[in-house]
Amino acid sequence: MAPLPVTLACGPYDRTRALADGRVTVAGADLRYIQLDPEEIFFRMVTHGEFDVCEMSLATYLITHQADGPFVAIPVFPSRMFRHTSVYVHGDRMPDGADPMSAAGALRGATVGVAEYQLTANVWIRGILAEHYGVPVASVRYRTGGLNSPGRHEKVAIALPAEIDIAPIPAGRTLSAMLAAGELDAVYSPRAPDSFGTGRVRRLFADTRAEEERYLAATGIFPIMHVIVMHRRVYEPNRWLARELLKSFTAAKQLGYGELARTAALAVSLPFAREEYDRTVAMMGADYWAYGIEANRGVLATFARYAAEQHLIGQPPAPQALFAPETGEEFVI
Repeated sequence: MAPLPVTLACGPYDRTRALADGRVTVAGADLRYIQLDPEEIFFRMVTHGEFDVCEMSLATYLITHQADGPFVAIPVFPSRMFRHTSVYVHGDRMPDGADPMSAAGALRGATVGVAEYQLTANVWIRGILAEHYGVPVASVRYRTGGLNSPGRHEKVAIALPAEIDIAPIPAGRTLSAMLAAGELDAVYSPRAPDSFGTGRVRRLFADTRAEEERYLAATGIFPIMHVIVMHRRVYEPNRWLARELLKSFTAAKQLGYGELARTAALAVSLPFAREEYDRTVAMMGADYWAYGIEANRGVLATFARYAAEQHLIGQPPAPQALFAPETGEEFVI
């Protein structure tokens, strides 16, 4: 039997590079790795269903999953990132950030730009600010639009209650320019606005790494941004593929770890990459970028709770309900 042709759209990551270059294969499949930026992948998959398998925003997947959408996830998380670093402010309108609680507290009553309300990074930011800094979600006015180019809108339809003050920015404007002009107090964004580092635009927290490490120590959470999904048209007749993909992504990730740990020659062009890797392992454990449901149960449950509290979904689902059942258990010999 010929291998099943499978198109996979995913970003350019060290943890997936071995799938892209063929060092790791998927049993039973002829994998075609299409390397694209996440925003393009999400738009093309949600709008046109162009790929068999792809990287997907966790928030988008959660929303479409609860609406019986066309995607089935496997517990592989190609993108994770702490998001204290993703809050940008206009310096004349916000405190200097030296006192993290005061800096964050100043967001109450602020007008904040978001490219999309439902972006995974923004769900994490709002949830963290509400739970750990006393900034209720509804205490902020949200203005939506393109970050560095005008015209962006929500990829999936959302219905928010009246308590959430949300409206689009004027046509032809960008969040970056409005932040630089002081027309917005802040922007929540996974990508830096073009105006960052110019004029008075800076990050909310003066020492984002310190805040993120405190958050990790307090919660044990390394936030998940993206998940791998299969289109149902591929999954339903080929349910074996879910487990094989999980195995192959895991093997590719292990090779990525190995490159970071190399001592003979640096695999990446950073002089202290190995020392940073060792520090991360000491802080977070050897498999700090863990795949699978059990290792991520607390992270997934927290995100689902945030999404429900922010009116993006109804009752938060149990983590195991989000994934193909074939990926939830291991066989034992």
